[in-house]
Amino acid sequence: MTDRHPVLRISKVGKTFDTRSGSFEALRDVALTIHEGEFVSIIGHSGCGKSTLLNLVAGLETATLGGIFLDGILVDGPGPERAVVFQNHSLLPWLTVYGNVRLAVDKVFAGRKSPAERDDWTREMLDLVNMAHAADKRPSEISGGMKQRVGIARALAMEPKVLLLDEPFGALDALTRAQLQDSVMEIHARLGNTVVMITHDVDEAVLLSDRIVMMSNGPAAGIGEIHDVALPRPRRRLELGENTDYLAARSAVMRFLTRNRTDKVA
Repeated sequence: MTDRHPVLRISKVGKTFDTRSGSFEALRDVALTIHEGEFVSIIGHSGCGKSTLLNLVAGLETATLGGIFLDGILVDGPGPERAVVFQNHSLLPWLTVYGNVRLAVDKVFAGRKSPAERDDWTREMLDLVNMAHAADKRPSEISGGMKQRVGIARALAMEPKVLLLDEPFGALDALTRAQLQDSVMEIHARLGNTVVMITHDVDEAVLLSDRIVMMSNGPAAGIGEIHDVALPRPRRRLELGENTDYLAARSAVMRFLTRNRTDKVA
């Protein structure tokens, strides 16, 4: 990845929350550079600050120490250049599938694309996630996996520099999860977009990622280890079961998580 442009730089970031029982230091001295087109997963036990770190990158929280820079510019709030897909799809129930995506397109491109161009772009994004056939349906009329596809389409429609995924498949059944993982791999291959994903799933992290960032336990969590995933793309899950590089990456993450089990923390 060193030959690619560094898009996102997390520079010695710390985050402390004020709580009723006093200050709580969630993150300490987190430093990471993510390059253009890279797919990075962040994994760790519950309470290790994964989602806090993602919220800082998204601009939903502000770092107590250090800073986060996107193309050299300090992140100081939310913005369409950092689109987020949460585990909960957060679709507006009164809008159609088309309307949910078009709302984001209108917000970002109102002064740059004509209404016809925005319509074409909305439909192109729905087609990208294989949801064009459901454009006129309401969220209540489609499955959980389909809702997540719409959420991904809405995020991609903003043409973000970085796509942020916060356990986007965590609430889905195993088959739907696998199908969406494959879709995300296909979209990443087609668009070459930069992706940062929070996950609890080791196999998911290895399958999708170029690098896996393993967080130490909180409080004052930081980056414990980073593992480069030496698997060529495209990746096909059925061919990876006996692949030595896949098994090595999986073992490295499992060893780290086992060493840092939360039930071993005093």
